[in-house]
Amino acid sequence: MTTSPRWLLPEGIEEILPAPARQLEILSRRLLDHFDRWGYDFVIPPLVDYLESLLVGSGHDLDLQTFKLTDQLSGRTLGIRADMTPQVARIDAHHLRATAPTRLCYLGTVLHTRPDGFAGARSLLQVGAELYGHAGVESDMEILQLMAGTLDIAGVPTVYLDLGHVGIYRAIVASAG
Repeated sequence: MTTSPRWLLPEGIEEILPAPARQLEILSRRLLDHFDRWGYDFVIPPLVDYLESLLVGSGHDLDLQTFKLTDQLSGRTLGIRADMTPQVARIDAHHLRATAPTRLCYLGTVLHTRPDGFAGARSLLQVGAELYGHAGVESDMEILQLMAGTLDIAGVPTVYLDLGHVGIYRAIVASAG
């Protein structure tokens, strides 16, 4: 009789042990503090949501990356979030309904059905910031500055930025003198 190991994890799913977990927690706190200094409010969307809410405004790729299950109470299809961005947009649009620009940030685990091509993992920590209600170049510049600070805090040594919006490019060149 052959027994299989009971303590195996699914492919692409990892446990984070004490030392790296502590480093990750410190980095997470530093990133959230950075967002807070810029005026971004922290939100925590649910891990499980109705599938249509998770996929609103997204493409087919997100649908393929989303784990699906049936809600035992309603019979409706649920999904485990593969991206927090649509949920944060819903929080802004349906719960906050602010007339002024809204700055929201988030940090949490997302789960993919297949390993991510970049990290090779299926359970990832997603961090992000969204600026709603202002479509000007100033908002684009704010997000780019926020992103640059975020990458610096995370210790990313080299960054290549491909700008496809000529207005952003002109604003950067103008501010550089």
